[in-house]
Amino acid sequence: MIDNVVAPDQAASFSLAIDAMGGDDAPEIVVAGLDLAADRHPGARFLLFGDEARLTPLLARYKKAAQIAQIAHTTEAITMEMRPTSALRLRDSSLRMAITAVADGRARGVVSAGNSGALLALAKILLKTLPGISRPAMAAVNPSARGDVVMLDLGANISCDARNLVEFAVMGEAFSQAVLGLPAPRIGLLNVGVEELKGDERLRCAADALRASPLSAQFLGFVEGHDITAGTADVVVTDGFTGNIALKTGEGALKLAAQLLQQIFKTNLLTKIGYILVRPGLRRMREWIDPRQYNGAVFVGLNGIVVKSHGGADAEGFASAIDVAMDAVDNEVNKKIRSRLKQIQFLQEAPDASESGTTTTD
Repeated sequence: MIDNVVAPDQAASFSLAIDAMGGDDAPEIVVAGLDLAADRHPGARFLLFGDEARLTPLLARYKKAAQIAQIAHTTEAITMEMRPTSALRLRDSSLRMAITAVADGRARGVVSAGNSGALLALAKILLKTLPGISRPAMAAVNPSARGDVVMLDLGANISCDARNLVEFAVMGEAFSQAVLGLPAPRIGLLNVGVEELKGDERLRCAADALRASPLSAQFLGFVEGHDITAGTADVVVTDGFTGNIALKTGEGALKLAAQLLQQIFKTNLLTKIGYILVRPGLRRMREWIDPRQYNGAVFVGLNGIVVKSHGGADAEGFASAIDVAMDAVDNEVNKKIRSRLKQIQFLQEAPDASESGTTTTD
């Protein structure tokens, strides 16, 4: 066995477990992302789960990744198209073994660009939810006019009750503190209007509970769709159905704006000259809204840090997902969630969440 290969059951303390075989262009993009992450996290150590025969030559090429990563050989990989029920049957998949490393304490968190449904299903079974949390939620950072905004849920739970929304607010506050460094993030509930009588009963019950909780000073009340990009709140809370639609709509709007700008600047000679003049500003704007910088959604509420990278992410995008996971680990986001849960009596008194469909989206 070569120096950078370890047995999957070897006891060790790693910063993160990495699913090397998950994603559209795995494992090369994963190792290339680790190579970039090495400069950002020089003291970190990563346990890389996947096919040793494919990973060894990649680590020989990406020298920085080889210095911070060790291989744990696995024989199976979960494809992007595989149903979660089928994925659960694979006992030696890179994804399952990476999550297992977190469950048994060998790693503090896991990052995967693989199958979202399988990731959530395995994480819920192997890690389970934190005490007082009924369901994990998918949280991610998005750009706004006033800085970055945390939004959850983005697709883990299609429908939610008032208790779930309050839990999401608690988890969103802790995530915002850890990743954005905000000591007292402002929290808003996404609704069809800001008036107190707007929305359905679950939204109004969740708002009442938050107003009566230790989060009351940070709770802004209801916010609308345009408030997400305006940066009205630091944390935007909603159900997974609405959140995923809002996320994909925002992504589509950014792509449309870029396409329209390209068309405008190609119209005639004057617009081409204008492009030359404004090119430095456009370059800065492109860097500001670069989706690779915002790659990495966290399944908050689990007994361990679980980060989902976009399946089509490039090396820079995967490195950003590692950044998110390291922020959550180093700033002890789960410890913050547990502390806040103890203060919110509503979560102990509220009835159990109603049964509803659970899904994930990439």
